[in-house]
Amino acid sequence: MSLGARVPRSQPPNPTACPLTSPRPGDSTRAARSYSPPVGEAFFWGALGAGALVIGAVFALTVPIHRHVLGLVMALGSGVLISAVAFDLVEEAVDTASGVGAVSIGMAAGALTFFIGDGIIDRMGGDNRKSADGEQAEGSGLAIVLGAVLDGIPESIVLGIGLLAGTGVSVAFIVAVFVSNLPEGIAATTGLKASGWEPRRVMGLWLLVALVSALASLAGFAMFDGASNWTIAFVLAFAGGAVLTMLADTMMPEAFEHGGRQVGLVTTAGFALAFALHLLE
Repeated sequence: MSLGARVPRSQPPNPTACPLTSPRPGDSTRAARSYSPPVGEAFFWGALGAGALVIGAVFALTVPIHRHVLGLVMALGSGVLISAVAFDLVEEAVDTASGVGAVSIGMAAGALTFFIGDGIIDRMGGDNRKSADGEQAEGSGLAIVLGAVLDGIPESIVLGIGLLAGTGVSVAFIVAVFVSNLPEGIAATTGLKASGWEPRRVMGLWLLVALVSALASLAGFAMFDGASNWTIAFVLAFAGGAVLTMLADTMMPEAFEHGGRQVGLVTTAGFALAFALHLLE
């Protein structure tokens, strides 16, 4: 399983500020922006973030990868995503809503939605969709596709929402999405290859997931333009809850299984890397 630029925080009124360059969170229409991205930009960033899945798949199909190295790369991606959830999702949601009500409800809803959806997909045969050991052979192709889409939609929607802030995409969040998707594509493709999937079928899977993720980012941009701060905060927190649940349920156990004790150190390094990018913005 994932962002855009931050929603602007509340600022004290400035009577000399130009209304066309100083949008405030309370502006329900969000018409005043310092930067107005075209609709296609939301599609582009969603495709870029999910494109790491395709790159990972190509890498896994052409280059032998040791399981230990793969586990460490997954740990790095996990740490990066944890940092993104903390600082680019939950913190921004709290600042946007000026309270914790929307954040608490959103995180709970996101976690439960992923938990229930993941459980349904597991029963359909997609429980080992990220396995690097070929366990996908026992599952359903449709379930594996649906599981991959479920993992990527929350972060993609938030990428689109982030552009509504009017300051462009968040470097920290797009890096987090890309870095976390790369090992996911490598691990799942390694397993799919071992389970007997043809390379063309594998690439078709990830190209489809990338397309759906790009459309989800576009939907986030189009659907939430003009939404209230409470709604934006809820969606940010919803994505945070879903991503955290995904990490704990699928990505981190797989990383520890293959990476061993070093996973803790590499996860921390990933968190520090993403936090440093957050501070530089």
